[in-house]
Amino acid sequence: MDRYGIQIDIKNKPVLQPDFIPLFRFNEEFLKEATEPFSIAVEKNDKQISVKSTFTRKGEKYADANNYYIEKLVKTELWQKGGFRIYVKGDEEVYKRLKASYAPGGNRAFDAVFMGDLYEESFEVVKCDELPEPFEIKKSVGRHFDGRRVGIDLGGSDYKVSSVIDGDVVYSKETVWHPKTNSDPEYHFNGIVAALKDGAAHLPGVDAIGISSAGIVGNNRVLNAQIYHTIPKELFNSKVRDIYFRAVAEIGEDIPFEVANDGDVSALIGSISLNRNNLLGIAMGTSTAGGYVDANGNISNWLSELAFMPVDASPGAARDNWTGDIGVGVHYFCQEAVIKLAGPAGIPLEQYETPAQKLKAVQDLLDEGHEGAAAIFRSMGCYLGHTAPMYHDIYGTDAILLLGRVVSGEGGNTMVEVANKVLREEYPETSIDFLLPDEKTRRLGQSAIAASLPEIKGESNDN
Repeated sequence: MDRYGIQIDIKNKPVLQPDFIPLFRFNEEFLKEATEPFSIAVEKNDKQISVKSTFTRKGEKYADANNYYIEKLVKTELWQKGGFRIYVKGDEEVYKRLKASYAPGGNRAFDAVFMGDLYEESFEVVKCDELPEPFEIKKSVGRHFDGRRVGIDLGGSDYKVSSVIDGDVVYSKETVWHPKTNSDPEYHFNGIVAALKDGAAHLPGVDAIGISSAGIVGNNRVLNAQIYHTIPKELFNSKVRDIYFRAVAEIGEDIPFEVANDGDVSALIGSISLNRNNLLGIAMGTSTAGGYVDANGNISNWLSELAFMPVDASPGAARDNWTGDIGVGVHYFCQEAVIKLAGPAGIPLEQYETPAQKLKAVQDLLDEGHEGAAAIFRSMGCYLGHTAPMYHDIYGTDAILLLGRVVSGEGGNTMVEVANKVLREEYPETSIDFLLPDEKTRRLGQSAIAASLPEIKGESNDN
């Protein structure tokens, strides 16, 4: 297979998408003859800087390959870590085309607007002679079990609350709510406060509060979340961004609290139950959510929006309706992937209304021994085997925990089996363990683990 003059050959191809080109393999082949130094730095909130040094190829005939490689590199950095400013050091023409890509009307204009809104800054691409120094704010988040704690998990259809004393859950409850369809921020505020008060009522006092929330959060502020999408932008900025600060204040003054993305909390659950750090969790459900626990056992403050990170370099890759890009994770590792592959597998799904119903129909066929259904999960396992080395490269992870409806049952086993085969045969130098949740992992509640997020002042670090 040829892409921008770069020849890519793979032994294992997804049976239902034979034109799939693993972006990681494209990058490997591109870099074999890349000798021109090129570096980028991505800035996000609180002056945090991540730096990536690489190379481009020399010669006009590789101009398109250079631009494609750097554009995908920048996109990966943005959706993995977040940022609103890109510093560039290197080839002038590559810089100019990158800047044009993220300008209004450019092919990455959506990403620029989204990231700018996320951090309330004007997105820009800047040329410089020297890059800023890398800087990341790190703090111990999670695995704190001492004291009297309230944990809540805010989902799209229900919220869960747990009251925890020294690691023991003394109360838990699940309550139905409808945040996605309610445009009044007071509805959300009142629901969060009700959950916190419910948890606090079952404790003799509250020493700390932890919150697991769908969407993107930073410094305990809401940056973007689907559960708030019906709220007008002006009200979102004035009432929602700091909603957790206001809600916690209703419980008491100076209570330490932490808010984390639900994907990171899921990864933390897996890390605790499996006793593994340096673990990437991938939740394959309605979309593709990610969470990462670092080598020290703490969750990151990165976006880990795996749904919108590029994975397929094929020009015929499926297009994401939201970002407008092709070949991003949402069409490879969630219900959307199953639905995309159902056509080539000869499985009609028009009679089903929702993605969840379509997924269940395919999983039922798999249980009945349907060859087309099996081919779907074999293809997704092939995607995973070719993409895992990229996750290993950018996170440094050696363990990937697979979560969500898509990997439940025989489909998950099939995906892991094929992914392991791809790794063995095509990336033998990369060691990654694919893990499926065991019963202990399933029993650990999201809200109970969320309660462990904040550190109480003076707490021992020996937990």
